[in-house]
Amino acid sequence: MVPVAGLGTRLLPATKSQPKEMLPVGRKPIVQYVVEELVRNGIEQILFVTGRSKTSIENHFDDDPELIRALEAAGKKDLLEELSGGSGAAHFFYTRQRQQRGLGDAILCAENFAGEEPFLVALGDSIIGLNANSRAVSSMAQVFESRRASCVIAVEEVPREETRHYGIVQPDSPGEDVFRVVNLVEKPPPEKAPSSLAIAGRYVFSPLIFDMIRRVKPDRRGEIQVTDAIQLLCDEGKRVMAVKLGPGEKRYDIGNFPSYFETFAEFALADPHYGEGFRRVLERLLAKAECQAG
Repeated sequence: MVPVAGLGTRLLPATKSQPKEMLPVGRKPIVQYVVEELVRNGIEQILFVTGRSKTSIENHFDDDPELIRALEAAGKKDLLEELSGGSGAAHFFYTRQRQQRGLGDAILCAENFAGEEPFLVALGDSIIGLNANSRAVSSMAQVFESRRASCVIAVEEVPREETRHYGIVQPDSPGEDVFRVVNLVEKPPPEKAPSSLAIAGRYVFSPLIFDMIRRVKPDRRGEIQVTDAIQLLCDEGKRVMAVKLGPGEKRYDIGNFPSYFETFAEFALADPHYGEGFRRVLERLLAKAECQAG
């Protein structure tokens, strides 16, 4: 499932009339990279948990016969391939989170979809790896099965001073790339953080998580935090594992304008068709700015 119901208030006014997940990064919207990553990892059924004013996401992944006919008539096969983006192998489903009550509540909206089967959660505003080239989801699924886990979390190393912006895990064996989680803390200050390993927007859950979420009390903002539900799994002795993202699997968390600008620039510079030209433009602008500053 891909939760995309958030209001995107930290990216206003850009998100006033469109979902933040549909903001372009390079030549594609953010959520298309997420879907392409999942398809590359063998995911065939994707549930979007949407909210009000999110219909453009449904439209984006729907077929547009008129546009397809126009591109075919013009002989633009390259654009047809880019439009599908490899997402043609997936089947899409949609449900709505009626109130903004946090990620835990959004995951609860997927209970009927998941049934009695394990399921993946991929945040719709987080891209893993440049151009979504990541095998993290496949690694997580393997760990889930081989370790008979109730939950597997993707984590990444972050600067100690930035722990206050993330959910942070406490490993039972520091220094390992795959380890058991004994504790989680939501956005701790650096001096209280149990590690510098942050939850990286990808989870694999057993259906047991739904009962844990129902037991979680809303926080002071009225939101149900999924980290609290995962902590309940830890407290009850369930096996919660973490998989550390590899060197080429940086998480691009597009939650504010600085991270959005940085992500857009990095993806644009890596574009095989336009990257070199964009680099020259940036160099010229930077040189001009230095001259003006001098």
